[in-house]
Amino acid sequence: MSFDSEDDRKMSDERLKPKDQNRLKGIDLARFVALVGMVIVNFNVVMVAPEAEETFSSQIAESLQGRAAATFVVLAGIGLGLGTKRDAWNQTLKVTLKRAAFLLVVGLLNSLIFEADIIHYYAFYFLFGVLLLRAPGWCLVVTMSGLIVGFVGMILFFNYDAGWNWQTYSYHDFWTLQGFVRNLFFNGWHPVIPWLAFLLFGILLSRLNLGSRSVQRKLFIGGATAFALISASSYWLVKTISPLDAEAAILFSTAPVPPMPFYMLAGGSIACTVIGFCLLVESSLKRAHLLNIFTAAGRQTLTLYIVHIIIGMGTLDALGMLGTQTSQASLLAALAFCVLATIYAVVWMRFFKHGPLELLMRKVAG
Repeated sequence: MSFDSEDDRKMSDERLKPKDQNRLKGIDLARFVALVGMVIVNFNVVMVAPEAEETFSSQIAESLQGRAAATFVVLAGIGLGLGTKRDAWNQTLKVTLKRAAFLLVVGLLNSLIFEADIIHYYAFYFLFGVLLLRAPGWCLVVTMSGLIVGFVGMILFFNYDAGWNWQTYSYHDFWTLQGFVRNLFFNGWHPVIPWLAFLLFGILLSRLNLGSRSVQRKLFIGGATAFALISASSYWLVKTISPLDAEAAILFSTAPVPPMPFYMLAGGSIACTVIGFCLLVESSLKRAHLLNIFTAAGRQTLTLYIVHIIIGMGTLDALGMLGTQTSQASLLAALAFCVLATIYAVVWMRFFKHGPLELLMRKVAG
């Protein structure tokens, strides 16, 4: 998730063309799409009863698990990469480190309420990512590959179940130093190894000419094709290997937990598809006077992420709707929240350039 509007990243260079500025709204649109996906997934996790039957609605939520979050991280990498085109390296490093500290505090506070928090992981994605911002492309690719392969090695030598109660999805020693480090780097919901690869992939994408229709089409078509091939290959391999060795078959799964190579590849390809699509439809939505409706929410995803937990889930809890509902009810609740959040964001952005938490982060961290 990127917690800044791309408007923050408009270059001060007077030679910047308006069409290059406009293309950034396609990134905000992608953030909105990813936000909707994450809300659907999280509401499904907390609302649906364990004994609920599998339906089309549950399949939607399942298909989005890990994909929406991965797209958020890739978008964060794009935002970080674009930021370096505006500011000097020292300024970028200073601001990023401050914002990482801010996100760590916000994320840890949020973890007290919602154990599947992703924000505190972002703090470390940015911490390590900013150190590689000036690395050449080949170095980023090697690092990404090392993270993905390294995780496979870690899962072979370490106990992935350590700290977990898979019946309640709780992590019993999260607030200890050992448990926190283990969760952060290895077996948490979004561990730095290998999830940092998504951020680095976003940095790579930021170096493309994202305003080019050719690049946008390649991202969309290439991403969709890659996802289809990866998914089909994963399905065939898991189905073939499972009868022989169920544990070995996990290596080829696209499930987000644990994040094996096929999942990482699938997550990256979905991110390309979403980003390419949003950039392609940007101009059409703008002509239809619809673009700003969606990008207003896309420019304050930090605020809306916290709101969907504190206010959204808090309201559901007050109504006694947690852990007792069908997947259809969960999907309707998620979509209702997204509609209300979109309306709020449009009204808010008429008076302010950034969301409430985004404003606070800028005031505290620059």
